[in-house]
Amino acid sequence: MRFRMTVIGVLICALVAAVFGALAVGSVSLNLTSALPAMALGGAPAGDSSLASAILGLRLARALAGAAVGGLLALSGAILQGLLRNALADPYVLGVSGGGSCGALGALALGLGGMAAALAAAAGATVALAVLFVLAHRALFSIDLHAESGRDDTILLAGTMLASACSAAIAVALAFAPDGRLRTMIFWLMGDLGGVHRIGVGAAAVCVWIGLLALAARDADAVNRISAGDLLAFTQGVEPVALRRRLIAVAAAAAGIAVSLAGAVGFVGFVAPHLIRRFCGPDARIVLPAASLLGAALVVVADTLARTLVAPMSLPVGALTALVGVPVFLWQLRGPRSAS
Repeated sequence: MRFRMTVIGVLICALVAAVFGALAVGSVSLNLTSALPAMALGGAPAGDSSLASAILGLRLARALAGAAVGGLLALSGAILQGLLRNALADPYVLGVSGGGSCGALGALALGLGGMAAALAAAAGATVALAVLFVLAHRALFSIDLHAESGRDDTILLAGTMLASACSAAIAVALAFAPDGRLRTMIFWLMGDLGGVHRIGVGAAAVCVWIGLLALAARDADAVNRISAGDLLAFTQGVEPVALRRRLIAVAAAAAGIAVSLAGAVGFVGFVAPHLIRRFCGPDARIVLPAASLLGAALVVVADTLARTLVAPMSLPVGALTALVGVPVFLWQLRGPRSAS
C-alpha cells in the first residue's frame, strides 16, 4: 500500500511539474508570477498583462487537454493489456481509434469545423465499438468458462481486422480529399492538440479522464484475478464475462474521447503501461492509475516540445510520441509478451 501511494504521489508531482513547464515554456516567454493572477482576474487592463493572460490561457487549455488525452490512452492500454494478457496491446488494437479517425477525417473532408470533427470522431468511435461487439460477440458474451482458450485472441483479431478496415477507409478519404483540406487532415491524423483553445474543454476532458479511471480502478483487483484464467477468477467471485464487457467499454470510451480531442496520438497507450509494469510489477492496482498518470505527463511534455522545438511552427505531437514508442516497442519484442 505504501509503495503504491509513493509511486502515485511521485507521478502526480511529475504531472504537475509537466503542466507548469508547459505554461512557462513557449515561443513567447511568460512570467507566471504576474500572468497567473492576470488570467485569474480575466486579464488586467494593461496590454502586456492581458496578452500574457491570453497566451497562458491557451497554454493551459492545451496542457489540460494533453494530460487528459495521455491519461485516457494510457488507461485504455493498461486495461487492454491486462484483459488480453498481452503486453503489446494498445488502444488502437481494437479499431476504436481508427473508427474515430474515420469520423473526424470525414468531417474535415466536408469542410466542417473542429467541433464537428470532434463530434464525428466520437460517433465513429462509438460505431467501431458496436461493430467490435458484433464481431467478437461470442468471446465477449459467452458464459462457457471452460472454452476460454482463444477467447482473448478472438477479441484481439477482431479488433485488428476492424483497425485494418478503418485504415483502408482513411486512405480512401485522403485520396479523394480536396487539396485545400489535405494538409489539415494529415496533420490531424498525426495527432495535434492545436484545436483545443478553451480551458473549459480541457477541464471537462480531465474530469472525464478521472471518472473513467475511477471506474476502472474499482475492478483492478478483478483484473489481477482474471490474469490467471477465467475459471480460476470465477471461483474467486469474479464474473469474467461481465468484467471483460465492462472494461472493454471503458477502454473504448477512453480511446474514443482521446481521439476526438487530439487525433491519432499513437504509442502512449502501449508505452506508459509497459514502463510501469516493468518497474512497478504487474499489480493492476498500481498499473492502472500509475500508467494513466505517466501517460498524461508524457503527452504534456511531448506537446510542449512539439510547439517549441521549431517555433513558431508546431510539430504533430503524435510524431514525438512515436519516436519514443517505437524503440520501446522493439525493446519489448525481445522480452516476454505476457502482461501478467
